[in-house]
Amino acid sequence: MRIPAHSVCTAIRDDIVSGVFGRGSRLTEEVLARRYGVSRVPVREALRTLESEGFVVTRRHAGACVAEPTDQEAADLLEIRTLLEPLGAARAAQRRTEAHLKVLRGLVRLGQERVRRGEGEDLRSLGGWFHETLAQASGSPALIALLTQLRHKIAWMYTVEQSSLPADSWAEHGALVDAVARGDAERARALAAQHAERAAAAHRPRRPERPASVPGPPRVRASQQAVNTAGVRH
Repeated sequence: MRIPAHSVCTAIRDDIVSGVFGRGSRLTEEVLARRYGVSRVPVREALRTLESEGFVVTRRHAGACVAEPTDQEAADLLEIRTLLEPLGAARAAQRRTEAHLKVLRGLVRLGQERVRRGEGEDLRSLGGWFHETLAQASGSPALIALLTQLRHKIAWMYTVEQSSLPADSWAEHGALVDAVARGDAERARALAAQHAERAAAAHRPRRPERPASVPGPPRVRASQQAVNTAGVRH
């Protein structure tokens, strides 16, 4: 069975975001093909996609390498997100379906329940799923793609401090869902802007070390889904 390039792309992106491949590391087609148990063709296609996303650069005499973003580039990502997430929330208020609302409300209930029980382990994952669903509710493929790419890159470049007031964060999520449910686009936009600014303040630049060698090979599944964004907490 031919493994699709998007599955290989997801696997490589996961490894870049998690630090398996450090910034500046070479990414040779032959080594990557062995690592993921695929041919070089989907690897080549995946590297082209990752280069267009800004995760990979092609250097003369070195070939494909993991990008090394500057501090300014990293800071720009947070600023861009504070502009796009409010737009996504406003669009969601206008275009959401009942299915979107059901998922969003369910995630808020789970998050608030975890907070009450003092179970913080899942909060970051739940927050990531909440914002992914909110983006999907915008009904804009272009905006969804931009927000997804931003989440991936922010997870790669930043760590997030544990919130000292998780109940407040989930109360903000709940208020945002209420505004979306009412179809109040301006209120949803304002709440999302406040939430994004507060979340940005908890981000700290990640300073990963470059690995000495490429780790052992995992296998890529054709059904593998998008990169895990659990590392991004809102």
